[in-house]
Order: sequence, then structure tokens, then C-alpha cells
Amino acid sequence: MLRVGMVSPYSLSVPGGVQMQAMGLARELRRMGLEVRVLGPCDGPPPATFVTPLGNSLPTSTNGSIAPLAPDPACVLRTMRVLFEEQFDVLHLHEPFAPGPPMTSMLLHPAPVIATFHAAGDSPSYRYGSAPMKAAAKNIARRIAVSKDALALVQEAVPGEYEVLYNGVELQEYRAAKPYPTTGPTVFFCGRHEERKGLDVLLAAMPLLGAEVQLWVGSNGPDTDRLRAQTAVDARIHWLGRLSDEEKIARLKGADVFCAPSLHGESFGVVLIEAMAAGTCIVASALDGYRNVATDNVDSLLVPPGDANALAVAIAEALQNPELSARLVAAGDRRADDFSMVALANAYATMYREVAAPPSRTRRPMSPWPFMSGPVSPRQRRHTRMMAP
Repeated sequence: MLRVGMVSPYSLSVPGGVQMQAMGLARELRRMGLEVRVLGPCDGPPPATFVTPLGNSLPTSTNGSIAPLAPDPACVLRTMRVLFEEQFDVLHLHEPFAPGPPMTSMLLHPAPVIATFHAAGDSPSYRYGSAPMKAAAKNIARRIAVSKDALALVQEAVPGEYEVLYNGVELQEYRAAKPYPTTGPTVFFCGRHEERKGLDVLLAAMPLLGAEVQLWVGSNGPDTDRLRAQTAVDARIHWLGRLSDEEKIARLKGADVFCAPSLHGESFGVVLIEAMAAGTCIVASALDGYRNVATDNVDSLLVPPGDANALAVAIAEALQNPELSARLVAAGDRRADDFSMVALANAYATMYREVAAPPSRTRRPMSPWPFMSGPVSPRQRRHTRMMAP
């Protein structure tokens, strides 16, 4: 059986697009019969039995956000130990140039490496780190970008041959879910509360909407306290905090409008596909990343980023025009089929088989120390376990 180590740079117990892709893809691949383990930081218990935790994350500023990365030496040692013990046939690295488990895995490359690049927009690490990235990229067997925007970012820093494979969504979970009950016209926002996600813009649009319109605000972030204080007098705004996957899907299915008012930094609109699969009308910013998925007035309403007036007009139109909303939702449901996680898993499974080391090869034990080769002594193994519990 093909054994795949899927590596995430971000904490698997913290919500995020990359983590969601890694976990969803692993679930689908395991349904197909592949032996997949997901390796990554975890701040708390692992979210699934097929997850191998590599320690806690450290909040790190990146791409206008705070990412839960784990670049510390202890996590590096744990990663080395797991790679040594598991002897995977293929390594699938998400954001392979991120510090921590992906970069460690790529430098050691004890098995053929498939690398998936998610980031888009501007990245100082790509600008200033292209030389070491080019050297490390020699260990990659196949390079995948999740969108044309992600491709543009990495191609400039690390030229080479890339394929574009859009992200996938486990559609059946959204289509089969029961909607969360509402008490009137309801808009749903779910994303990290930080500048680039545009929650400020949506809250500025709320006074322009009718008194009957309710707003569900999911998740949290560095701006939560400030935004809650600013809107404390508006009883229509309901702050839900971090949601379980089940409640998030139910809220998405129950809302009349899903709003994604992001300002920048979106490489791909997975959240829009989720809304399409849930049968919810979409109002979003007209970002290039979102246009990978959605088309204005075909399956969504797209407005200029940062324009609260335009956002309010589009939300009101979606709520007050049932014929328009029904047309957009029907087109969105058809569009969601293009992004099935089943199709994505099949594409990656084919790739794994193409690059995997022959099962008959005799493997040389990989040293858990980065600059050693050859067999590892019992004393070295004991010392590694002591340093990387």
C-alpha cells in the first residue's frame, strides 16, 4: 500500500485554508485506500486519528496575517524523527518553503516530494529568499499551484515547471447538512478578524441595510475586541466566536447571503465553493483570487474591495430579489461540481504513483540528524527521542 506523508506548516488545530485542504484531501485519499498521515503542529489534541502532531505553533506575521507556524528546533527534531520512523513512499508538502516541518521535510527528502503552493499576492519571503528556495526546490519532483495567482507568486521567485490544480471541497457535507434556523434575513461572515478579510467594510455596510437584517460573525482574530466595541449598540450583529465545522456548515446553509468582503491576499476562493455547495447566495469582493471561482451576476455578486456602499447595495439586492438569488444559487451549485475533492484526490493519487519510489527498493535508514548519513546508532536514536518528545 502506498504510504503518503502530507505535511502542513500551520497548526492543524487552528482553522485555516491550507489546513482544511490538507485534512480534506487526506480524508478522501484514505477513503480511496491510500495510507495517508498528516504531519503538522497542533495546539491541543490532534483533530483526527491520522494526524501526527509535531508540537505547538508560534504566531508568525506573514502575508498580512498571523500564521500558526512552528519553526522552532524542537519541531524540526520531531519532524526528522517522524520521517525516520515512518519511511513514507511519497511526501506531499503544503507551502514547502514555509519554515518548520515542510522545509525540514524538503531538505531531508527521504522520499520523492510533491509540493503544493497556496500563497498569492506579495510575500517578502519569496522576494528575499529566492536563492535558498531555488536550491531547495531541486528536491521537488512535482510542483503544484492552487491558482494562477499562486503560480505567479512562486514562478517569479523560483522559475520552473508547475501545474495548476485548484483546491477541492468535500461537497456532500455541505449539500447534506441541515440549515441553522434564522429569525429573518441573515448574512453570514466567517473568517479571521483582521484587516485583509474586510470585516470592517461589512460592518460599515450594516447601517445601510434594513433593520430586519441580521449578521452572523463567525471566528475571531486580532481585531475582534475593537470591532465588537464599535458595534456594541447594534443588536442585529451576533458574534459567534470560533465555530466547529458542523456549526459552520449549518450556519452557511441557513444564511440567506454569505459575504466575503476580503481586501487582498486571497489566492483562491474555497469559501465561495463551500457557499455554492451549501446553496447560499454569495456577495464578495471582486478579487482575482475569488474570480478563479466566481463570476459576477452569474453565480455571485462581486463588488469593488473596500466599498461599503456597493457591498450594502449588493447584499440588499440579494435579499430582496428572490428570482435573482435563486438564479445565482442554481448556477453556483453547478459551478461547485468543478471543485470536487474526489476529483482532486484522484489527480494527486495518480501523481503519487508516478513519483513514488519502487516498492522493491532497499531503503537506507535516514539519519534524524541533518548532516549525517548512514545507519543510526541506538544511542543516537535515544538522544533524538529525548530532544524531540
